[in-house]
Amino acid sequence: MLIFWLPSCELISLYMTSPNNSLKSKALQGVAWSAIERLSSQAGQFVIGIVLARILMPEDFGLIGMLSIFIAISQSLIDSGMGSGLVQKKNRTDIDFSTVFVFNFFVSILVYAILFFCAPFIADFYEMPQLVLLTRVLTLNIIINSLAIVQRTRLTINIDFKTIAKVNVVSVLLGGGIGISFAYAGFGVWALVFLNLFRTIISVIMLWFLSRWTPSLLFSRQSFKELFGFGSKLLAAGIYAQTLNNIYNIVIGKAYSASDLGFYTKTKQFADITAGTVTSIMQQVTYPILASLQDDRSRMISVFSRLIRMSAFFIFPAMTMLSLLAEPFIRLILTEKWLPMVPLLQWMCFARIFYPLSVINMNILNAIGRSDLFLKLDLSKCPLTVLALIITIPLGVKAMIIGHVVTSFLAFFMNAYLPGRLFGYGPLRQCEDISKIIFATLGMAVVVFFSCRGINSDIVKLVCGAVTGTASYFLFVYLLRIPEFDEVKQVAGKLCSKVVSKKAPMS
Repeated sequence: MLIFWLPSCELISLYMTSPNNSLKSKALQGVAWSAIERLSSQAGQFVIGIVLARILMPEDFGLIGMLSIFIAISQSLIDSGMGSGLVQKKNRTDIDFSTVFVFNFFVSILVYAILFFCAPFIADFYEMPQLVLLTRVLTLNIIINSLAIVQRTRLTINIDFKTIAKVNVVSVLLGGGIGISFAYAGFGVWALVFLNLFRTIISVIMLWFLSRWTPSLLFSRQSFKELFGFGSKLLAAGIYAQTLNNIYNIVIGKAYSASDLGFYTKTKQFADITAGTVTSIMQQVTYPILASLQDDRSRMISVFSRLIRMSAFFIFPAMTMLSLLAEPFIRLILTEKWLPMVPLLQWMCFARIFYPLSVINMNILNAIGRSDLFLKLDLSKCPLTVLALIITIPLGVKAMIIGHVVTSFLAFFMNAYLPGRLFGYGPLRQCEDISKIIFATLGMAVVVFFSCRGINSDIVKLVCGAVTGTASYFLFVYLLRIPEFDEVKQVAGKLCSKVVSKKAPMS
């Protein structure tokens, strides 16, 4: 829990020093519940994913992976960045929310109709006839999900992550249970389809019930014009980002087998467990907070810089340790049939290691209302990705991920450029701030590598690597006098004191 709770909690508690205690209290509660939600959801998805991976075959996951880009882009089209526009807008009205709801619903129907009729062409592209029916059923999620985008946005604006946590955890667990039941019954890839459908249905029902808001079904052209003016840049950036994020699925699915794509999608899922979870927590909570601080640049930059350091403090050692222990981890958790994904996971960990920092750098642009810069910066990275793919596609999936490592590293410097121009906190200062953390991580990697040599048992190797890695990392952190270590201890001490005081018997 500490890896998800402490970095965000420390940031908000130290830097939300405004006399507005209500905002500070909401922020702290938001961090807590967002961390609980992310941790619980990821833990649930992780366990469910392991059970399904042991029952199903890699090609089953590969078939779903082939459709991921169509679903991702469709979702971006439906929201159109207007949800973020609602968060960023200062004076929102019920007409604004209703306008977005009506727009989302009608666009979702249009998008589903397009995908329904294009399903045969998608199947022909991948040379997989079974994708016709899979596409038409799985993309029903698009319409269902559109019914609750505004409800979720309202909860985000109010920093009510407690309700969001309830919805996500319950939907993940119930949907996962249904998926596992279908998998055991021998439904194969359809178990994954039903898992996604039922998870979305449960989520939408709960959001309607708990958000206590129903749309008036009114549509304002003026409201749409204002919100779409901001959101249109995010829409273009979202489509572009989703295309880049899923382009590997298209290429691998077309150039290689469904099994190869299955190994890749599962690799990406495991690599995102740590990096993606921490990033999601910080992005979800800090975006509305940074947006509320857009008129106080000094405090916003202070929070922003601490986000960078705290993210690196936790993400760098976690991703490095996962890479070093990938083989015993995969063999023990997923069984021998998934061993081809070991080298993929090792490289993917380093491809995702700068991901949280890149997202934070991009997030602050939206917080100050500069979605135009967000879009331009995103588009500027396209040539890197295309060039990397052209070079690595003939060399295999592993080479493609290595190319992704290089582009991710370069993308961090590009993403940090504009914050450097706008706030004086660019890539060089950020690297300087995290340099000691990098040295501590390298020291930990050496210790883990040599401590696990000669150990044959997967369980013993995992335990030994985790224990020696954690101990050595904090030892190097202490010796290098990294300030985040002292701050983490202070927050941990406060949390422990609160737990003890709550458990103490009343006199």
